Amino acid sequence: MERIHVTVRARPLSLEDAKTSPWKISSNSISIPNHSYKFEFDKIFSENCKTAEVYEARTKVIVSAAVRGFNGTVFAYGQTNSGKTHTMRGSKSEPGIIPRAVHDLFQIIQQDVDREFLLRMSYMEIYNEEINDLLAPEHRKLQIHESPERGIYVAGLREEIVASPEQVLDLMEFGESHRHIGETNMNLYSSRSHTIFRMIIESRDRSEDEGNDNSIDAVRVSVLNLVDLAGSERAAKTGAEGVRLKEGSHINKSLMTLGTVIKKLSEDAENQGGHVPYRDSKLTRILQPALGGNANTAIICNITLAQIHADETKSSLQFASRALRVTNCAQVNEVSSNPFPMFETSFAFISFFSSLGCVERDISCLLLECEKIEYFLCMNKILYDFITIYQCCQNRTGKLGTSLLSSAG
Repeated sequence: MERIHVTVRARPLSLEDAKTSPWKISSNSISIPNHSYKFEFDKIFSENCKTAEVYEARTKVIVSAAVRGFNGTVFAYGQTNSGKTHTMRGSKSEPGIIPRAVHDLFQIIQQDVDREFLLRMSYMEIYNEEINDLLAPEHRKLQIHESPERGIYVAGLREEIVASPEQVLDLMEFGESHRHIGETNMNLYSSRSHTIFRMIIESRDRSEDEGNDNSIDAVRVSVLNLVDLAGSERAAKTGAEGVRLKEGSHINKSLMTLGTVIKKLSEDAENQGGHVPYRDSKLTRILQPALGGNANTAIICNITLAQIHADETKSSLQFASRALRVTNCAQVNEVSSNPFPMFETSFAFISFFSSLGCVERDISCLLLECEKIEYFLCMNKILYDFITIYQCCQNRTGKLGTSLLSSAG
């Protein structure tokens, strides 16, 4: 049993807001002096911290465990315009949690010579309580199902086999281009949906390939979720109307359900026979294993320390504080591959593509050698032409000299 790991990240303030901020923070506590508001967490990152520090605090460990077969989930939670998307996606100059996790994932796998891996990726958004596939934009209003073999899953969600960090991040960029984004008074590019970036990691021991055909190979299958939640909103501040107001209403409702689930779990309601309302929201239903279930889970609570947002910040910190009391029971997920022929087919494909990769490298080397030979042949021709011209010039010079001598005589 291990509790959810919770960190807090403060968004940088303007000079004016910094002067009036009521909050005081240390390495693991945040409070308003002379008030009863004091919260303690695993780690609190100040406005000047880098995303690399946030990643190293817990996500790196979760990614490493996912390679070993443990499920993992990382949430970015907080009010609108508090820095969640910056934390998860980042920028070219400061990569976020997702690109860092992707690069780490492939690096760890490359170092594990004893196992062979198959990686798949999916990317979905929950917009107005409807699930849309960001990798296949035509797949909309997808449904959640559950089975003994697969557990909770989204039917019809595209899963792309991926072989490099660059391929994954290109697919993510494609998905981002189809995400619902809108302008509000608080954020020019406000996320209007929750997104779940998912890596499915399958692996098996390479030594089992040497066994007989009737052997049952143990295949590890883990899921890594990196979640960018839409921010909680107050219509009076965002100025939302019409479509934006409807979006904000759905966002707040799903976040309220998430808060209720966390509250119930923190009170140990499930073990006491109480009801935990996972099914009241698509978000909590999809991520049910990460909330009190079989997963390593971390929450990054993004806040702003500005005076004007003190109430929303307090609400976010209360949510994060309750999450600290939620425990999960992560375990290695292993299945026998024989009952699931798809694993054998998948590994066969990945081995095939790996072989193709070797062939491609050999062809590339041969092409390079051909280019070198072609270059030398070209240089030889140029040299030959130069010698021919030089000899021609010498002959003409000799004839000219003879002619001049004859004239002089």
